[in-house]
Amino acid sequence: MHPTVAARLANAGPVRQRDYTHPVGVQVWQAGYMNSRRSSGILVPVLLATLAACGAPGRAPRAPEPEAGPASSRVLVFTRTSGWRHDSIPEAIAALRGIGAGAGIEVVATEDPGAFTPAALQAYDAVVFASTTRDVLDDAQQAAFESYVRDGGGYMGIHAAADTEYDWPWYGELVGAWFDSHPEGLQTSPVRFESPGVLAQGATWTVTDELYNYRRNPRADVDVIATVDESAYEGGTMGSDHPIAWCHRMGGGRAWYTGLGHTRAMYADPVYRRHLLRGLRFATGRDPDC
Repeated sequence: MHPTVAARLANAGPVRQRDYTHPVGVQVWQAGYMNSRRSSGILVPVLLATLAACGAPGRAPRAPEPEAGPASSRVLVFTRTSGWRHDSIPEAIAALRGIGAGAGIEVVATEDPGAFTPAALQAYDAVVFASTTRDVLDDAQQAAFESYVRDGGGYMGIHAAADTEYDWPWYGELVGAWFDSHPEGLQTSPVRFESPGVLAQGATWTVTDELYNYRRNPRADVDVIATVDESAYEGGTMGSDHPIAWCHRMGGGRAWYTGLGHTRAMYADPVYRRHLLRGLRFATGRDPDC
């Protein structure tokens, strides 16, 4: 056996098993899963092809394939609202499902706060608050979610997730900054990403969306992903540094938030979808970069 292949097999760790029992009241949509029987059927010919390529006379060995990530991840998309309800919530769910289909992520959507129990949350790698508003969880459900994040679970907030649970200080720290206000109508602004990964070097992206002002600038406590330019529109209150997306670690878990996503059209934008994919990968622990 070629030493590279032998080393990979020797270093292969055990496959983590998860409890995939679906909580009551959720809609399930699965993408990208392969069970162990199907995986073993693929593994043998892949190994034979690799050995043949490496050992063939007169042929340079192929560059090793990138190591595969976890076989699958699972996220709960929570969309309960007690205040304003965005008509883009169905588009948000559909976009996350489509993105998950290409990334090996199963998406479970619910508005039932009963999904927030210690046992039920253990089935998920991350929980997405997709334009939730106001009070959405009771005290016991809040305690279960705090424990979940503290023990390594991920959180992803979209748009009005910042307009949620104002009486829960822990959640305010998790989301990074609460909503304060927004200008009337929609705003058009360039979005500047502070690190590569979503836009190509030197590329620009301009959005037309509802751009929130926040109660504070979270930069001191988070890694800012992107900012908007208040000089491009009327009604901004945060000045020359207006973060619109950020991430951070909290306890043993991860938190990622974007203020974009008010309009239905945003969820068809390929740049925004790449932005959401980065969020999913970070929140589920697949990628340390957000």
